[in-house]
Amino acid sequence: MDDLKVTELLNTVSEKNKTKFKDNIRSNLTVNTDIKRVDADFEWLELMEDTIKYLDNILRNPNRFIVNEEEIVKVELARRITVESIRHLSKHTNFIQKIEDNGDVKPSKILNIQKDESYDTYENRLIYTLIENMRNFVEIKKKSLISASSLNDVKKAKYSAKSNIGKEQVFIEMNYTSSLAEKKEVQGEYPVDERIKRLDDDITMLMNTDVYKTLRKLHVARVIPPIKKTNVILKNTNFQYAMKLWDYLQAHVANDTKIFKSNKKYEDNGILKEYMNNTFLLDYLAMNTLSNVDSKEKESQVIEEITDNLLQRIVELNVDMPLTTLKEKIGDKIAIIKYKKEASLSEIQNIFSEHIKNYLEKVENIKL
Repeated sequence: MDDLKVTELLNTVSEKNKTKFKDNIRSNLTVNTDIKRVDADFEWLELMEDTIKYLDNILRNPNRFIVNEEEIVKVELARRITVESIRHLSKHTNFIQKIEDNGDVKPSKILNIQKDESYDTYENRLIYTLIENMRNFVEIKKKSLISASSLNDVKKAKYSAKSNIGKEQVFIEMNYTSSLAEKKEVQGEYPVDERIKRLDDDITMLMNTDVYKTLRKLHVARVIPPIKKTNVILKNTNFQYAMKLWDYLQAHVANDTKIFKSNKKYEDNGILKEYMNNTFLLDYLAMNTLSNVDSKEKESQVIEEITDNLLQRIVELNVDMPLTTLKEKIGDKIAIIKYKKEASLSEIQNIFSEHIKNYLEKVENIKL
């Protein structure tokens, strides 16, 4: 990147005058900053979207067990006589009404066993609890209405200063305002609000399954950590994805969006004020180019100042060298550089002259 043109103005004034101008500066800088940054984390959204299908697999093929409901009923009400019913009767002979001559036994009551399937298993209650946690998490996220990370950064400054160099009085006043507003959208096929709505519909679909509705009617107790590592939970792929989401929800709260706010107004007396004082000097030098000094005279002044600075630097670097020797070396070096410049110009002129001469001779031959 090219250097700023304005910085070349610094070479137009001596170090002495620069120091005088800066030492005479009396300035005031008021700064006002207003920042609001929102860091929204949407990892939960992607994780839930990925896990829905595995939860659906679990609820379509739920874990279940057989429940035996035993009841002593009158013989005529018994639906099915099983081996367990006969064993029970042999132990409770008081239910025998009579024994026929042929040996048939006629009981008055008998044990009736009704077998039923139940969804009330630990694994199913775990998934039931997970779906409840998902629904609560999403509801809180919907209320916050934050669909993207954002940054609003406003900076204001008011600078005033005065200085003098010789009899010249200089005054400056500046108002500065910078405003940045940006929004970082989450990458995806659909906007965040639409993705949340789709996720909400998927959760409702899970809640309408037979397993979920059955467990809700039974008012089953929710599962609380730590989780029992049953074979199904450890080895079933669907449950492995479900547990990943479970662990995430346990480690994060729904309102984990980070909001940073800062509003400051103060008088600056540090490095920023020093920068502004330096730019004041540059502004002065820029405006000073409007003076009516003849350009050649001004150029001569600039060359003189640069030469003075250069010679001063040479002397500082060779303090141990005698003055006469130093003058001779500087004179010899200037003579060599000047000779090279003149020699190079002469060579260029000779080359052009030679080519022009050859061209003219060719043209003359063509005419002949």
